[in-house]
Amino acid sequence: MITLKEALTLSKEELDKFKDDLKAKIEANPELNAYIDINSVGDGVPIAIKDNIQVKDWSVTSGSKILQGYIAPYNATVINKLTEAGLSPFGRVNMDEFAMGSTTESSFYGKTLNPINPERVPGGSSGGSAAAVGAGLAIAALGSDTGGSIRQPAAFCGIVGMKPTYGRVSRYGLGAYASSLDQIGPMTQNVEDAAILYDIISGSDAKDSTNALKDDKVTPSLNPKRKLTIATLPKYLENASQDIKTAYAKAIDALKAQGHTIVEKEMLDAKFDISAYYITATAEATTNLARYDGVRYGNRVEGKNLEDTFVQTRSEGFGDEVKRRILLGNFVLSSGYYEAYYVKAQKTRHIIKDEYAKIFEDVDLILSPVAPTVAPKFGELASPMEMYLSDIYTISVNLAGLPALSLPIMKNAEGMPVGLQLIAAAYDEQTLFDGSLSLEAAVGYKA
Repeated sequence: MITLKEALTLSKEELDKFKDDLKAKIEANPELNAYIDINSVGDGVPIAIKDNIQVKDWSVTSGSKILQGYIAPYNATVINKLTEAGLSPFGRVNMDEFAMGSTTESSFYGKTLNPINPERVPGGSSGGSAAAVGAGLAIAALGSDTGGSIRQPAAFCGIVGMKPTYGRVSRYGLGAYASSLDQIGPMTQNVEDAAILYDIISGSDAKDSTNALKDDKVTPSLNPKRKLTIATLPKYLENASQDIKTAYAKAIDALKAQGHTIVEKEMLDAKFDISAYYITATAEATTNLARYDGVRYGNRVEGKNLEDTFVQTRSEGFGDEVKRRILLGNFVLSSGYYEAYYVKAQKTRHIIKDEYAKIFEDVDLILSPVAPTVAPKFGELASPMEMYLSDIYTISVNLAGLPALSLPIMKNAEGMPVGLQLIAAAYDEQTLFDGSLSLEAAVGYKA
């Protein structure tokens, strides 16, 4: 598969042929179930689009039954930025329903398979995006990251996934899960492509009130030769598998060989991250998903009266995982529990943000695992709690609003990719990409 950088140099004739060949390749590999639908908008370089990002006149369903038949009436800001830069949306890719999941098994369209080993999950919720890029069925893709939903599937599928600083990429036109955590980001074959795509989709947007109104770009100043101070978190590895520990040690040695300074730091026990995240995310999801009532969007189940229509539509339209998170969100926001749970979660979130800020007083980047293990086999995560715990290394980044990038470091004995992430201070994407380029070159990962 050609890279995004290479694709941007193709003539229109070369690009048209490439897109025809790509479509044929996608249609020849339906068992992966990475794509929900193949569409093409414009003549630009084809980019796969997660099914919660609006493309005008396309169906957009967030992987849910309740939104079947809904057609987007406008473009998300990131889609307009793509087309202005000579890129074009090319197909909707699968995802966990309303981005709630870590395996892409909760989708209305069925599960997506891992392109490295079809017995294993591709990760989630952006599993379709990761699988498409990892299988060579997309040059690059857009995903969304609420608690690791770009970085974790990228790690499981052996590609690069980048979550920008909260507010650096407009959320206008993104189906909301948890509004204070969600962020659109690039999923690519290498770090340089991620930087290129990040530059294209980032920037100011008056339509998003949480947008940071910053338009600076990173690619003109990419410098993998910068010498950085990088923090490691040894205690974070206590519950990680041997594969993750081995990759972590390899990454540290590679960074030292590149001339970077490695220092050890400590953070709050990650169990507090899990608690703060799921209380915050489910509370916001409960509010955001209240709009899907059978009156304004998508499917409707006719009931005996308006209330019954509302109940029946949501009962039949939402899957089990979405229902579970709506119930939890309503519980933590309910009278008598708001102070006990939601307010405490926000205080904990502030502590997490302060912890990161303190570490970044001394270092440029933090090296962290992405997940406790490589991609598990389907069925290995026996309960929702096990699935939630698989996000233990990624969610604090969203709670603090920081940028982070996942990249593959090595393969384990079974040939599965092992990914790690670098985390930067807020709005310091330049350092994140510089350090990631250096690590990528040092480990020399081969797909």
